[in-house]
Amino acid sequence: MNGASREALAAARERLDALTDNTSVDAAALADDLASVTALLHREVSLRRVLTDPAQSGESKAELAARLLSGQVSGEAVDLVSGLVRSRWSQSRDLVDSVEELANTADLTAAQRAGGLDDVEDELFRFGRIVGSDTELRSALTSRTATTAAKSELLRSLLGGKAQPVTERVIVRLVTQPRGRSLEAGLESLSKLAADRRDRTVAIVTSAVPLSDRQKQRLGAALAKIYGREMHLNLDVDPAVLGGISVRVGDEIINGTVAERLEEATRRMAG
Repeated sequence: MNGASREALAAARERLDALTDNTSVDAAALADDLASVTALLHREVSLRRVLTDPAQSGESKAELAARLLSGQVSGEAVDLVSGLVRSRWSQSRDLVDSVEELANTADLTAAQRAGGLDDVEDELFRFGRIVGSDTELRSALTSRTATTAAKSELLRSLLGGKAQPVTERVIVRLVTQPRGRSLEAGLESLSKLAADRRDRTVAIVTSAVPLSDRQKQRLGAALAKIYGREMHLNLDVDPAVLGGISVRVGDEIINGTVAERLEEATRRMAG
């Protein structure tokens, strides 16, 4: 997002945090309400254009949103959406993306309250690895001809009773309402949101053999020192790296594998 949209989303995040700090607010129910608003705005293109029209006053847009949503979703959801449409947006799609992010954040807040946020982070990562290695499963989940009900049933058979309820909910929403994104991009976005709930950065660590608890602690501490914030390690084992580890943090790769060193030696010899 750029400019006005980025500022609007930042303000909305603060309002959501303030709201969910109150433990009397049902964060999971709020997530469902915001997900319903996301689906509405995605479906009704003309509505989201009206709600992001810079020629209309913020108050008039907030009043319109309140009239449409009151009685359909909770008062907390109405207040959040009203605040969003009072803001200025660079493009109308940014509003939909932001409501969806708030829905996912509310669900992750519910997991955090229940003490299951670490499990959700790990389950999102593992599910991404499974999808990445199973082309048949990925095709079934991304098929344009498969019904929403069929995809939901498939996911429930895979995740039901085996993953945190929040993990299942956010993945079902992602798969059944992709809104033009790839499954991989959606899962990566969810993982980043989960990490942000604890003000942590996700580091994807690939090693030839599983790391010991001591190695994980030392690596986490070293990365925290480099990046200035706590790191959540998503661990993957790949014998192809031959030895050492490869660490990816966002777009940055720290590669200390034998395979990489062999490739570098080969490049130098060829040069």
